[in-house]
Amino acid sequence: MQELKNIKVNLKPHEIMLVVDSMTGQEAVNIASKFNEDLGIDGIILTKLDGDTRGGAAISTKKVTGKPIKFIGTGEKLNEIEEFHPDRMASRILGMGDVLSIIEQAEEQFDLEEAEKLEKKLRKNKEFDLNDYLAQLRQVKKMGSFSSLLKMIPGMSKFSGSVDDKEFNKIEAIICSMTNEEREKPKLLNASRRLRIAQGSGTEVQDINKFIKSFEMTQDMMKKMRSGNLDPRMKKMMKGMNLDKMSEEELDDLANKLK
Repeated sequence: MQELKNIKVNLKPHEIMLVVDSMTGQEAVNIASKFNEDLGIDGIILTKLDGDTRGGAAISTKKVTGKPIKFIGTGEKLNEIEEFHPDRMASRILGMGDVLSIIEQAEEQFDLEEAEKLEKKLRKNKEFDLNDYLAQLRQVKKMGSFSSLLKMIPGMSKFSGSVDDKEFNKIEAIICSMTNEEREKPKLLNASRRLRIAQGSGTEVQDINKFIKSFEMTQDMMKKMRSGNLDPRMKKMMKGMNLDKMSEEELDDLANKLK
């Protein structure tokens, strides 16, 4: 700490930012308090918000230091450092998701041309095939880990712990080991073809079987969505994603504590 004080005296920095690990809970508050007391920080960067924490440390560090949180880290890459928005963090802490951040990430990462191409295809009642699946999978991967995305969707954060991003890498390898004809017509995948794909993707035949079964369910669901004939259980689940909201006053109060 004395070395940092010496650096501050000699270099006279314009701004001192403290990087706080949001996963450390109360310890993060103690660290922020000590650094602010000894150095006089100007702002905070809160990291690891893609982990199990909802960001409760944000309220505590803001309160004990009185300094603004300027950025948050939601992953290990540079493009996963985001500007801090108090209202969105309030929603995240309350388990109400962070849909605005997902929309912003989608606008930055999604290929509009690819999305329009898929929309036209589905409007013509053409089958959603494995080429489409692969394209969408790669688009979503650009936005970050699947588990962190689920945490931003209202009502879906409880499923984030059951998502393993390595499984999606495995799926990508499986599809890439298929011929273009097999991707367009998955029904061609007989036992010998599945064995070849498993060997080419470094997976097991049961992995291929499990994925194809899951893909067929996705195809079926998309057909029903187009026709408006969704299973009542699916409608109930989608309805369940809209959580009971707190009053605007309560949400604003929490957001103000984070400003």
